[in-house]
Amino acid sequence: MKKLRCIKLLSVVLLSCAVTVGCAGQSAKDSASKATPEARQAIKNASDSISMANENNWIWNSTEDLLKEAQAAAENGDNATAIKLADKAKFQAEAAIIQYNYEKNHPRGL
Repeated sequence: MKKLRCIKLLSVVLLSCAVTVGCAGQSAKDSASKATPEARQAIKNASDSISMANENNWIWNSTEDLLKEAQAAAENGDNATAIKLADKAKFQAEAAIIQYNYEKNHPRGL
């Protein structure tokens, strides 16, 4: 009888923990919703451009850091900064793609 009671108690504790963890994860999602649709779109555009540059294995050093900073700013609700940083990251990724194509078409062999 005591064994069954212990199992029920343990089940309740585990279920409570699962609910608590699930709710904690939900609040993290809510904090990311501080970003405006414009900021989310700017970050998505920058991410897409960075992916294209990474396909060529030709990306500038600071580009991915700018995207991370834009994502952090969006999560903190600083949408103007997020858009500015995301646009800068997108510009750098697109410039890296242009540079890659130029270097590919104009080899400067040693």
